[in-house]
Amino acid sequence: SLLLLLLVVVTLVAQAFFTDEKRAGKIEQTAMLGGNVALASLLAARWAESGHFPLSNMYESLLFLAWGITGVHLILTERDGFSKSAVPGALAAPTALSTVAAATLALPAELQKASALVPALKSNWLMMHVSVMMLSYATLLVGSLSCVSFLIVDKTQGWGAADKALGFLDGLVDGGEGEGESESNSDAAGDAAVLAADAVKVNPNRVRPIVGDAGALAAEEMDSLAYRCLGAGFALLTAGLISGAVWANEAWGSYWSWDPKETWALITWLTYATYLHSRLVAGKSKKESAAIGAAGFVVVWVCYVGVNLWGVGLHSYGWFANK
Repeated sequence: SLLLLLLVVVTLVAQAFFTDEKRAGKIEQTAMLGGNVALASLLAARWAESGHFPLSNMYESLLFLAWGITGVHLILTERDGFSKSAVPGALAAPTALSTVAAATLALPAELQKASALVPALKSNWLMMHVSVMMLSYATLLVGSLSCVSFLIVDKTQGWGAADKALGFLDGLVDGGEGEGESESNSDAAGDAAVLAADAVKVNPNRVRPIVGDAGALAAEEMDSLAYRCLGAGFALLTAGLISGAVWANEAWGSYWSWDPKETWALITWLTYATYLHSRLVAGKSKKESAAIGAAGFVVVWVCYVGVNLWGVGLHSYGWFANK
């Protein structure tokens, strides 16, 4: 799975800059699917070996998260808004790759071994609560990366990248005046970008969308994708928090204990609630909302990994032992 995800990353870079888009897209999809199947097979093998759902330690949860990210990516590539740009995949694939690499290369060997569940985890809620939380993290991470993609495309469009790339651009558009000047400049910038791309053998279809109407369309697609992903991820996160509260009451006699994991899960929920509120009620600009969604990427990782590395609280068992 690690090698297949690495192939995805390399292919996405090639797709964006150097190779035929359709051929590279097929390679990327095949490699991503292969990585997803490999991760699913590994998780299934650990399930058969241990006799319980493979989400009892950090290693298994990292693999499950990577499987979720690749799965969300594969589902979304079937939708027009996602398949028209390599930017989201170029961000999602390295995230999945880094997750698998961290699980296999960074964690100590003893934390990678399948082991018996501690008594508190011997519950049917393990599959319900933890799997839903991990799927919510995967969906939210892809949505946050889409927010980052939107900000990149929007910012790059504002840079006038073609204008900066070509010293002779001013000569191409010089003298344009009147009502059609802005449109002429945009067209000339796009043409100049394509000429520059051809000169260095870069795929011109990946350069032209930086400027003009195509750039605005790409930004709209990223914004729409982010909104759909974060809406779905927020619903999953809400379901995960509710199921976790019920399980906590069953195991510890309290629905909420302000455990560090619970606190950061609430912070994560509030972050994405703020994003949705900014879109639906507050009337914030898409750029402001995307900035909130992008910040959620860091919040999710702190909630998921940071608290576990801290190693304190009721959720520390099965992840990292208290020191």
